[in-house]
Amino acid sequence: MLAQLPTALRDLRLPLRLKLWDGKQIDLGPKPRVTLVVKDPSLVTQLAHPSLDALGAAYVEGRVDLEGPIEEAIEVGDALSTALLGDESTPAERYAAHDKRSDAEAISYHYDLSNEFYRLWLDRDMVYSCAYFETGQEDLNQAQQAKLRHLCRKLRLQPGDRLLDVGCGWGGLARFAAREFDVEVYGITLSQAQLELGLQRVAEEGLEGRVTLELLDYRDLPQDGRFDKVVSVGMFEHVGHANLPLYCQRLFGAVKAGGLVMNHGITSRFTDGRPVGRGAGEFIDRYVFPQGELPHLVTISKAISEVGLEIVDVESLRLHYARTLQLWSQGLERQLQKAAQWVPEKSLRIWRLYLAGCAYGFQHGWMNLHQILAVKPRDDGGHDLPWTRADLYS
Repeated sequence: MLAQLPTALRDLRLPLRLKLWDGKQIDLGPKPRVTLVVKDPSLVTQLAHPSLDALGAAYVEGRVDLEGPIEEAIEVGDALSTALLGDESTPAERYAAHDKRSDAEAISYHYDLSNEFYRLWLDRDMVYSCAYFETGQEDLNQAQQAKLRHLCRKLRLQPGDRLLDVGCGWGGLARFAAREFDVEVYGITLSQAQLELGLQRVAEEGLEGRVTLELLDYRDLPQDGRFDKVVSVGMFEHVGHANLPLYCQRLFGAVKAGGLVMNHGITSRFTDGRPVGRGAGEFIDRYVFPQGELPHLVTISKAISEVGLEIVDVESLRLHYARTLQLWSQGLERQLQKAAQWVPEKSLRIWRLYLAGCAYGFQHGWMNLHQILAVKPRDDGGHDLPWTRADLYS
């Protein structure tokens, strides 16, 4: 049976065991930590060209099973792919057209999966974005509360401010800002499931008078400058490269002169925005975030600047997101039996790979995450930001 394996595969020394459909086992190195249970005989020859997309698809579609810790399976899979394919990256491509219908369908596919499923491994406020670790020792709840506070402090929220939350999710940031900073919040989402739970939590906390959540596309935002501050967390990844200028224009039109706009989101490693190498980006586009596109920091900064917003602060939180994803992945792995009650097996396989794989990807610099703070200058060029960042940390 060993002779049937591709030569390049036989020569590797990885902590990987192949368990074949006929019961035979082949160790590709000493002390295997991960076992790949091959159910489909045709997969053996395909392992000579093991892109991360192909490996992930085989697992999602049930052609293989994994035995061993999921984070170690990701590490071994990347080592296998790197050894046989090198560090090739997908060429830049023409990006998809984004319209209201397709964007709504893509959002529903990901976020309307199951509120109960997300509740199993997110923090208590169900904040589905990068947390903020002030020491690195925080648990998920502490780190997400710190992230919400960090955003609000960067926005210099003051009692009575009107805050627009674009892509508000389940309303964790909106409720936090209203509760802790005494502001009025208007949040929008395209997810019906998120909206329903968000409204329920707003009511439970008695915040109906200060937090309004609605289904609305960012293209339909009011353009009369009615908001003092704007925050967008995990949103511009869904906009698409072609629509970034329009997206930024809508934020510009929504905020008053002198107001602040915060964009928090994942950015590409490559300046042309092409996916990370060996098929990882293709896997995420196919199974996790349909139509998702990651702009490079240069690209989103250009779009922000060209509409007339002035960038005043940029912070990378790449390793913070690696830690966040690691905690999410560990939380899901602890709850696999319960998770199987809320989502189909295929979805559970997707999310296991997605969370562990992205934790690995952020740790190794495959992508980044940036908070970009901008101001809409008044006609005289002035604004009210303090001279230093000292107020953020005092």
